[in-house]
Amino acid sequence: MASQRKITELQAFEIEAADDSGIMPKAAHAFACRQVGGQLNLGYTDRDQRNHLRTKRQRELAFGQAGSMLKYFHDKIIENPSFQYALQLDCEEHIANIFWADAKMVVDYAHFGDVITFDTTFGTNKEYRPLGVFLGLNQFRETTIFGAALLFDETYDSFKWLFQTFLVAHNGRQPRTIYTDQDAAIGKAIGKVFTESYHGLCTFHIMQNAVKHLSPLKGEENNEEKGEGKGEDEEEESILTDFSECMYGYENKVEFEEAFDNMRHKVHKQTWLDSIYKFKEKWAECYMRDVFSLGVRSTQLSESFNNSLKNQLKSDFHIVRFLLHFERKVEDKRKNELQSEFEARKKLPRIKMHTPMLVLASEVYTPIIFEAFQGEYERSMAACTRVLDGENKFAVSIASLRGDLKFEKERIVIGDPLTKTTSCSCGMFNRTGILCGHGLKVLDLMNIKTLPTQYILKRWTREARNGSIQDRHGRNVVENPKLEAQLRYKNLSHKFHTLAYKIANSLECCLMLENALDCVGPKLEDKLNETTNATNKPSNDQENVDPNVQQTSEFLSAAKLKKKEVPSKNLRRKKTWLDKLLKGKRKPTKVVASKNKEAKKQKKHDGVEPQVGVEKDSGDKATNLEPQECNAFMSYTQLLTAPPCVVYNEDLF
Repeated sequence: MASQRKITELQAFEIEAADDSGIMPKAAHAFACRQVGGQLNLGYTDRDQRNHLRTKRQRELAFGQAGSMLKYFHDKIIENPSFQYALQLDCEEHIANIFWADAKMVVDYAHFGDVITFDTTFGTNKEYRPLGVFLGLNQFRETTIFGAALLFDETYDSFKWLFQTFLVAHNGRQPRTIYTDQDAAIGKAIGKVFTESYHGLCTFHIMQNAVKHLSPLKGEENNEEKGEGKGEDEEEESILTDFSECMYGYENKVEFEEAFDNMRHKVHKQTWLDSIYKFKEKWAECYMRDVFSLGVRSTQLSESFNNSLKNQLKSDFHIVRFLLHFERKVEDKRKNELQSEFEARKKLPRIKMHTPMLVLASEVYTPIIFEAFQGEYERSMAACTRVLDGENKFAVSIASLRGDLKFEKERIVIGDPLTKTTSCSCGMFNRTGILCGHGLKVLDLMNIKTLPTQYILKRWTREARNGSIQDRHGRNVVENPKLEAQLRYKNLSHKFHTLAYKIANSLECCLMLENALDCVGPKLEDKLNETTNATNKPSNDQENVDPNVQQTSEFLSAAKLKKKEVPSKNLRRKKTWLDKLLKGKRKPTKVVASKNKEAKKQKKHDGVEPQVGVEKDSGDKATNLEPQECNAFMSYTQLLTAPPCVVYNEDLF
């Protein structure tokens, strides 16, 4: 019976936990039924569960989407003052663009923000806003997040505001290298904001465009002959191979130009080749020899993270629910780093040769970086050298470690035994931060048996996170305030326990301690109350409201998101497979015919072409709504019919 059905607190917690984990309500209800031995023993129905979830989502949006989002950000600031966010408003003071970064992101960028990737993805939230995420690599070469944003659109103004806000959040420190896809708006904004950074294009996307645009000459002239299909495929594959060689294979710029010209003659349509050639400095190997990239040449970090996000995020998520799920996904990534840290401390790296250089490197580097360094050390053992003219100048060639004896291309290495430095023409250390086998060979020839400190990059070491980081307000950033509080509690408890153990046998000392506690206790209580009252006190200055302070209920309810109108290719809804199957079987009704006749009469009478099949709500219809319906209408659909506004930058940090 309906009067007997009830969801207990424990069942409500399980329902909400399943929903937060991405489990569909039907599957969660079936699992709950199996746990208790059947539907009759559960105490609630599937409809009760859906109603409970609907009520939960309504509570999450108590102040509307924008107000609840601001409350979410404010709660994060109370939890950790180093949490940062910024909003960009349009001319009607509706929220257009949103950026946020928690304390861990600020710390991670300070340690590993030298190379970042940026990309946007769709289909993660109900507002159809593109999600942009800044990513990089930590000391274990795992993905780390530096910041995220929900944009209104993908225009130059939006990206410019986002990149400027990103720099403000991270104390103005610019990355050495940033990788994006070939988007004109992003490229223009990066050139304006990241003036000290190298902008590289994603080679994966470039190769995808190459497959799409590059076609051989014979493929369009002789496609009438059936026997030429195989030859055309081989020629097209040859062109793609040539383009890949131009991207990765040439270290000399003159050789690259000759190979690119030869490839251009094989292609019928050269429009795309000419356009990509203009940006050759951003993707060709010969122009990126001295670019610090950590071995990154694409936005694959962003693509992988976006794909994993889409597995948990849905396009019908409102903003607050999206933020909660995004936070859980970020925590999953951080758990991988904790696991890698635990494995690095628990296991000793496998050293193949116990030389002083490898032993020192195993103690300094993280395991994955040590494996890469040990590989270069092995290659240095298989290197042959010859002395060139000049002091400490060598030509080094490394033999193949597998198969037949073959030597790689010779590299010129100049060593300096006084400063313990080497300069190799391969430039591997300048790109990845790991010394190459050619340089290690020359160090050995100069009788340098340990790795010099200038070749140990801190970001690859076990102590990469050592040191305090300050936010833009000059405060030390604390990644986890709860952990810090627990550590302080542990320290104070140890001190009090030790002191109590010492004075327990002295009555006079015990009385002195009790009197001191009685005197200090009320003062501490008053201090805590003052802090609580200052935090909960609402702001009276409405003209200069800072998003990082407590907001009133009226302000939260008045906040609105700028609505994004999703453009459609046509005015009619997309036909399903059933509509296509029944196409031609439907006959026009008399009502439609009468409407068409009336439209034709109206056309003849007014001399204006009518629009048939499109109905527009009149303006009087909205004014007749009930008060509650009108409020919902103003919150969610008013911007869909509002005139376009010029977006201006307003940083509310």
